[in-house]
Amino acid sequence: MLPDLRIRIGSRTSPMALAQADQVRDLLTDQVNGLEAEIVGIQTSGDRWQGDLAELGGKSAFLKEIDRHLLSGDIDIAVHCMKDVPGDVPLPEGTTFAAYLEREDVHDVVVFPAGSPYSSIDELPAGARVATSAVRRKAQILRVRPDLHVDRIRGNVNSRLARFDAEQRFDAMILAQAGLRRIGMEDRVGQVLPLETMCPAVGAGVIGVQCRTADTGVMELVRLLDHAETRMHVTAERAMLQGLQGHCNSPIAGHCTTTGDGRLSLIGMVFSPEGGTFADAHEWDKPDRAPELGAYVAASLVRKGAHDLIAGIPH
Repeated sequence: MLPDLRIRIGSRTSPMALAQADQVRDLLTDQVNGLEAEIVGIQTSGDRWQGDLAELGGKSAFLKEIDRHLLSGDIDIAVHCMKDVPGDVPLPEGTTFAAYLEREDVHDVVVFPAGSPYSSIDELPAGARVATSAVRRKAQILRVRPDLHVDRIRGNVNSRLARFDAEQRFDAMILAQAGLRRIGMEDRVGQVLPLETMCPAVGAGVIGVQCRTADTGVMELVRLLDHAETRMHVTAERAMLQGLQGHCNSPIAGHCTTTGDGRLSLIGMVFSPEGGTFADAHEWDKPDRAPELGAYVAASLVRKGAHDLIAGIPH
């Protein structure tokens, strides 16, 4: 196992990222008596930058500094929200996700200002302003409510909520339920969006723990946290994402579940930025064929025009 019973956990410095690191730390120390787990906060260029992420190279702006610390040995493991791990950038050689924690709620939710007369997206009047950080959410909201104005708002969840409350220029904001729960602000949820309306992001609700493959003791410890069913689901979703080779401005959604008879079910969707055009696919396969299922759904989406949709979006 670990020779000195000490492990350094790398994390972004946002409140939600640190809450995720705290969760991993508690799980690890529960596994090994006397284990000392230190959280090392790393501020990334993606956290510092308030412009369009595409200008920094996409979601990898949240990972590259953490990857550098992991590869140099400054940290032993890195904790990531899997929906922020891009599909078009390979993991650094010599690293892997040794554990995926059991998936949390994947629903997106609507937050309304204090005193709002509205309690659902359907109730918002034409022309109402909706805030979101994700092109995936924007496309799907406009797909069902093309009469709304949907504007992107950057920053971590806490800063987005603070701006939303202070600026008072939006009638609603879309966030992830799991994220609000992690920072103790689930009381802000005004409406839970059904999955038929808002298909989740690839890796939604999943915390991944990345290690150096050469560190066998660390790998052995972290693998104790791995949730087998979540790993199957994330593997299928990320195989689809990698097959599509979408960038950070690509509105791509994907959600894998296990059916009552034990098969894997994978839904994939690719949208135009305003949601007016989309490609979707839904396929099933055996639980030991998660990579093949993801690749098959990606190929089906490509046949339906997904690459044209992705290529038509500036990045």
